[in-house]
Amino acid sequence: GYLEQGLLVTDPHKLRAHYIQTKQWRTDLLSLIPTDLAYLRWQPFECNVQVPCPVIVRVNRLFKLPRLWEWFERTETDTNYPNVFRICKVVLAILVLIHWNACLYFAISYAIGFGTDNWVYNLDGPKNSTLARQYIYSFYWSTLTLTTIGETPVPENEAEYLFVVADFLAGVLIFATIVGNIGSMISNMNVARVDFQNRMDGVKQYMAFRKVGRELEARVIRWFAYTWAESGALDEERVLSALPDKLKAEIAIRVHLETLQKVRIFQDCEPGLLEALVLKLRLQVFSPGDYICRKGDVGKEMYIVKRGRLQVVADNGQTVLATLGAGSVFGEVSVLDIAGNRTGNRRTANVRSLGYSDLFCLAKDDLLVALADYPDARATLTERGCQLLRKDGLLDEEVFRKAKETQDSMTDSLKKLEKTVATLQTRLARLLAEFTASQAKLKQRITRVELRPHNLMQDNQDNLAVANVGRRRLRSFEAQRSYLPGSDTNRHKTM
Repeated sequence: GYLEQGLLVTDPHKLRAHYIQTKQWRTDLLSLIPTDLAYLRWQPFECNVQVPCPVIVRVNRLFKLPRLWEWFERTETDTNYPNVFRICKVVLAILVLIHWNACLYFAISYAIGFGTDNWVYNLDGPKNSTLARQYIYSFYWSTLTLTTIGETPVPENEAEYLFVVADFLAGVLIFATIVGNIGSMISNMNVARVDFQNRMDGVKQYMAFRKVGRELEARVIRWFAYTWAESGALDEERVLSALPDKLKAEIAIRVHLETLQKVRIFQDCEPGLLEALVLKLRLQVFSPGDYICRKGDVGKEMYIVKRGRLQVVADNGQTVLATLGAGSVFGEVSVLDIAGNRTGNRRTANVRSLGYSDLFCLAKDDLLVALADYPDARATLTERGCQLLRKDGLLDEEVFRKAKETQDSMTDSLKKLEKTVATLQTRLARLLAEFTASQAKLKQRITRVELRPHNLMQDNQDNLAVANVGRRRLRSFEAQRSYLPGSDTNRHKTM
């Protein structure tokens, strides 16, 4: 199949049309031509038991190489061990090159003549005439030549010299490239280990410079060793940084959702809230003897035990009050910041790691940010937290009631304020529309007023022109009239 607008096309008719439009079908067709039929007409003296039939007629099979490389690329993308696959691919390429060169050596020996000198292959003897011996010796000669090891028979004519020189040059170029690629692959396989070792060396140098003490240095080194043994010092944020948020959320849900659902206050919560919270979980590793929290500390995060064992100890650090294992949760009430909590959202016990422990941490700020979009879920979580506090007798009902009344009053006031703001926004929008319409009308009136003097001036000019024309016509008429017989003007001139 192929991708069309991001969708995999599997329809046979579309596949056929798409395949015909590509250039690949031509090479596939050439590779399928049955050129082996030429062997049926090969002369018996050119193809016998000792000398296999020349395979040059099957050269069209090389047109399948693009398909082979395409398969390599897809497999390298799909496999979980890309570095191992790349090394296997390089080794296969080396074997193929040696094989082709061995075939070329045998063909040149056939063209020059078997056994004509010490350089070409010699068919004399029962062992040398077998196909296995012919291939093994040719492969051996090709390996020595391409790897520039030498120790092969010295060429004795020009063609042999040219072939050996070309082989040496090709071997230097090809194997230098291949060895470089293999070295790069091996380096990439160890890049995580090298990066981890560099970070650990930096910390060790810092501790030695600051003289923190042998005991603390040993604890830090053991912590590094544990993190490498458990996760290979995998930086999840850096690994997943290339993915879009949706895919990162999907992966986080698959990895952490089951763990988050074990928390009592989060059971039966909205799926959207849980999806938002799984992205906020952070993995922390604690060494043996590390205190996760101490009595009296302000609770700013809650913890979910992923792996390891924790001890709840008394203030003296010796008396063990309880032991927590995988799946245990503590500090969930403190992150809700419930009013009336007699502990003041402070830790009520000392929790210490017995061995190496992996804990998921959820910060209070991250939880409150997520709950801002889910007010109903926040009310539900607060109620569940109150139930846990009532169970232990740690909830001051009067303080909680007053705080709730205050919060409800503030919520009502906020809702009224939001309604008032919405009303004002509506009025402002209407006034703005009216102002825009009035402004448009005013512009039209101003335009008409500006054009009126021009129109009056034009009318006056037109009237003046008409008056001038009238005067000219009157003078012309009077002039013509003065020359008419019997006119007063003419009579006056006669007298």
